[in-house]
Amino acid sequence: MLEYDIRSLDIRKIADSGQTFRMALDDALSAEKGSDVYRCLAGERLCYAGAGKIWYDARLCHDEAADDAFWKNYFDLDTDYEAMAVSIDPDDIYLTRAAEFGRGIRILRQDPWEMLITFIISQRRSIPSIKTCVKALCRRWGKQVLPGVYAFPSAEDLAGASMAELSDCSLGYRTEYVYLAAQGVASGSTDLAAWAELSDGELMQKLLALRGVGPKVANCVSLFGFYRIGAFPIDVWIDRVLKEYYPNGFPMDRYRGYAGVMQQYMFYAARN
Repeated sequence: MLEYDIRSLDIRKIADSGQTFRMALDDALSAEKGSDVYRCLAGERLCYAGAGKIWYDARLCHDEAADDAFWKNYFDLDTDYEAMAVSIDPDDIYLTRAAEFGRGIRILRQDPWEMLITFIISQRRSIPSIKTCVKALCRRWGKQVLPGVYAFPSAEDLAGASMAELSDCSLGYRTEYVYLAAQGVASGSTDLAAWAELSDGELMQKLLALRGVGPKVANCVSLFGFYRIGAFPIDVWIDRVLKEYYPNGFPMDRYRGYAGVMQQYMFYAARN
């Protein structure tokens, strides 16, 4: 079991920050514990988090030390987010307040393959709609790790699906993009493991060359799938913030190397 300072890691805020679509409130455990408990899935691993603790289901935990190490990395617990918040320009009232409001948000270290597919799906969709599509993919092609709980499908699993079968998951025009991405990763022509070694600029070029991946999706995959925390995705929420509070442009140079953390504070504040 891992313990954490509730101020430095807020599971509720992370679940609502637009970076993950497989984290959900566990109603039964929340009632049992008397406070919100979230079920978090990563690959075939599962943990429960809430009230300052992260713990594991005994049916899946075979090595607690290994699970501790995995989830400590997943939740980025060794990174000092307070130092980033302190670096905010004190004259920037909006960002100062957004960072305080979003305190506890951390950039999860998620799987690049899962992030590529989920953010392709995310285009022109609300978060609940994205979650519905992702859940449908997992139930149909993912491995069942516990009764009613499914891992995210592998590229090989999705590559074996037809366009018609993928379309049944309400992907709409994104069906072709998901199909081609799965084919590329499964065949090795899209080598996500090798891409992890590229510079930020080279990684962006590779992502933008994929069909159906534009600047917003590429930045999201870079930030949430490859942990390039200098990436700064601009969606409808961030665009509104930039127009209202930064008409002359966001000061990227001041936050070079971790602008994505500022983006998360801005996104969370704008939506909430």
